[in-house]
Amino acid sequence: MASKTSPLIEKYITFLTTERNYSSHTISNYRRDLVYLMNFLKEKKIDRETARNYLVELEKRRYARRSIARKISSARSFFRFLLREKLTSKNPFENLLTPKLPKKLPNFLYPEELSKLFEATGLRDRAILEIIYGSGIRVAEVVRLNLTDVDFAEEEIRVLGKGNKERIVLFGGQAKTALEKYLKELRPKLVGQDKTQAVFLNNRGGRLTPRSIERMIGHCAAAAGIKKQVTPHTLRHSFATHLLSGGADLRVVQELLGHVSLSTTQVYTHITKERLKEVYDSAHPRASR
Repeated sequence: MASKTSPLIEKYITFLTTERNYSSHTISNYRRDLVYLMNFLKEKKIDRETARNYLVELEKRRYARRSIARKISSARSFFRFLLREKLTSKNPFENLLTPKLPKKLPNFLYPEELSKLFEATGLRDRAILEIIYGSGIRVAEVVRLNLTDVDFAEEEIRVLGKGNKERIVLFGGQAKTALEKYLKELRPKLVGQDKTQAVFLNNRGGRLTPRSIERMIGHCAAAAGIKKQVTPHTLRHSFATHLLSGGADLRVVQELLGHVSLSTTQVYTHITKERLKEVYDSAHPRASR
């Protein structure tokens, strides 16, 4: 197996890229994790004991618990792929216990912070922020948007998500106004000779990348004086949190976010509970202990 390390990894990476639509950042993490794994597995018997020894090795090297969990998850997913392709007969990492991670609630912005953020942008960037917050789509889905995916009359966007799964998301009046303004006033100046169908373009007329949007949002947050870290996912988290705080059904939010499992969406209920506690403690005259 060790002699086929590079081709096996690249075969899997191709699968993640073409069939799972993983972001370049996620792909980079998988490749790095798997190169490390395959170097460890060289000339070793691939069995359950070796998988446990790999976990011990990661702990000895003092990797953070989150990093260990990710590396084991990468190994487990990789062997699932090999099983599917009939390139191995077992997955030694299946059900391997990993260090328990502390529950980390997603970061989100309050409405007043969002207003400051939106005001610190130009035409294109305002449209991007409004669409992410207004619809809850992922940054990778934003960069893949084409003009034909947007239905202004119905205020809907057709999104191609993870695993090439298509879904319809909604966007509201402010997102619609910002997007129409960008498309009318700025996009015609950015579009190149090839007349690309991409909605959001860089200064050279090409499709934006997730990384460029991440950098842009970070710069806008700094300009707005927001101290917390703000990423595209922060806007997505804010979208879900504010919907649930406003009384939206959990399954509706799950559908809009494109989550396969309801348990993934349920993390946002913890945020809204924390927010309710904050409001109660600050507003109720008998809340102080």
